[in-house]
Amino acid sequence: MDSYALLIAATLNAGTVLAIASLGLLINEKAGIVNLGAEGMMLCSAIAGFATVVHTGSDTMGFLSGMLAGAVMAAIFGALVIWLNTNQYATGLALSLFGAGFSAFAGIAYVQEKMPERHSYAIPFLADIPLVGPALFRQHPLVYLTVAFAAWMVWFLYRTRSGLVLRSVGESPESAHALGYRVRWIRLGAVVAGGTLCGLAGAYISIIYTPLWVEGMVAGKGWIALALTTFATWRPARVLLGAYLFGGVTMLQFHLQGVGVEVPSQFLSMLPYLATIVVLALISRNPRWIRINMPAAIGKPFYPGS
Repeated sequence: MDSYALLIAATLNAGTVLAIASLGLLINEKAGIVNLGAEGMMLCSAIAGFATVVHTGSDTMGFLSGMLAGAVMAAIFGALVIWLNTNQYATGLALSLFGAGFSAFAGIAYVQEKMPERHSYAIPFLADIPLVGPALFRQHPLVYLTVAFAAWMVWFLYRTRSGLVLRSVGESPESAHALGYRVRWIRLGAVVAGGTLCGLAGAYISIIYTPLWVEGMVAGKGWIALALTTFATWRPARVLLGAYLFGGVTMLQFHLQGVGVEVPSQFLSMLPYLATIVVLALISRNPRWIRINMPAAIGKPFYPGS
């Protein structure tokens, strides 16, 4: 029974990383911008957050540093694709490659470093409930905040004027511009907000999820988060559910090994990526469903004078 509780707890922990990053990328894409640089932003934020905690001993400062690193990289990306009209896909890939190389270089001095003693985040009384307590009530506060943020995003996107404006920019930037909205600045704000969340996800990896620094430790989670937005058809609640689904698949390999299931470790390691490919292949079989939910102007540049 304890092993199942640990599996649920690990699923929530792993899913939180994907959920935070995916919700950030969702904000980008709702505004019509595709950022393929999530992996690079998360890597740079991971080393920024880890290094900050090593030097200050403060997890809060580490999270803020990671968010700042993600926001700065996203702002540079936004300036290039929104004002200089560079290709969004090529620029995002360049950002991802840059982030991988720069984080590896900057993190050389921190490979053997250790962070201060970790705190216990168990909720009194609730954490002692059999099965449910270890599974749900011993998580980092950010796990619960992520669920609340996903609910807030549903309200923001579909119940507020600002959310309507953001979605209109992603559907028809020309119409939004004609109505007097500053499309470029709205898109830049969305890109920076998305980068900030990707930065938070990267910092969470190195501070909480696996509290250490290793080159390439994000290990494809940025790409999975990118795929999750399509898997969820650009809806926050589905993003959250999809993140926990993929988090569970990721943790399943360790659970199977722990209970003695004889499966090659290489096969178990590829399960999350295999699941990503299968899901995207199934979704692509219904292009009409994607067209209905996908922002109409996603990936398309906007020229105010045209």
